[in-house]
Order: sequence, then C-alpha cells, then structure tokens
Amino acid sequence: MDEAQVLAEFRAAGALLEGHFILSSGLRSSRYLQCARVLMDPRRAERLAQALADRLPSEMRDLVEVVVSPAMGGVIIGHEMGRALGVPALFVERPTGTFELRRGFALEPGQKVLLVEDVVTTGLSSREAMAAIGAEGGEVVGAAALVDRSNGVADLGVPFTPLLRLDVPSYAADALPPELQAIPAIKPGSRTAA
Repeated sequence: MDEAQVLAEFRAAGALLEGHFILSSGLRSSRYLQCARVLMDPRRAERLAQALADRLPSEMRDLVEVVVSPAMGGVIIGHEMGRALGVPALFVERPTGTFELRRGFALEPGQKVLLVEDVVTTGLSSREAMAAIGAEGGEVVGAAALVDRSNGVADLGVPFTPLLRLDVPSYAADALPPELQAIPAIKPGSRTAA
C-alpha cells in the first residue's frame, strides 16, 4: 500500500480533516487525521495494520515478541499490529498522568517490544510510553505508526517506521498564520492539550 492508497483510506473514512486544530502536543495545525475514524472499520484497520507490518524491516519483524501501544489512540492499531505480526498486543495507560501497564499486563525481562502509535507529532508520548516499557523490563526494538506528522524531526531513539508521512506545518498558539487566526480552533483528539 503506497501513501496515496493510505490517504485514500483516510478520505474514504472521512478521517482527513481540514480547519484549525489543537493537537495533543498543544501545537496548532490546518490538517488533522482522525485515526479513530479510519480504524472504526475492522477490515480497513486490518488492511492498514498489515500494510504497516509489511513495511517493517524483516529483521525487526523477526525480533518482535509483543506489541505495546499507548491508550487511547494506539489501542486499535496496536491490537491489529499484534494480529498482523502474530504476537500479543498490550497497552499502557495514564491513570495518574504517567504511562504504566495495568489490567494484569506484564512484560518478561528483556522481552522485545514494538511500540505502535496511531500518530507521532513530537514523539513525546512515544518516548514516555517507551520509558514505561523499559521500567517494566521490556526492550523497545522499534516503533511504528500509522502517521508520522513530525515533519521528520521526531527522534524516538529506535528505528521508526510510519505507514504515512504527512508533512503539515504546526504552530504554537501565539505564532499562528493569519488563515488559522481567522478560524476557531477545535480539539478533535482524545487527550487534553499540554
């Protein structure tokens, strides 16, 4: 699946939005990919996850023993990646503001983990999730995401494989271009802005 086909999946799901959006990082953008909408169709989620799994280097696919994703946004794609790779899929969540494994999830010491996200913008939540995985004894050997919208600047410290790179500028709230200043901002994601 090439990037045009991936974007076609987002468009078909009504998940490629245009306007003035507040990202979970607190930055602002004129485009937003609502991954929850594209993943609500199980067949589409399976296709996208298989395409992402196929894009991983074969040596990484062979290493991965478990997929871990951050709740909420990464849960569905993480589960589908676990299915595509034939490994368990766990998630970390923030009941008190810091990522942790709960619900009886556990990692074996040294267990090889693929971190899977829906969207990476700054990489902050990915790095926080990887810290939680490390604290539980797991070893993150790579990261994958449906969308990299970092404009190539997110450094996760491990090999990173996105299905789609969406290079859309993002802005601080006090440095908006005039066209965004003229549009009311909305917060479409699941997390409060930082």
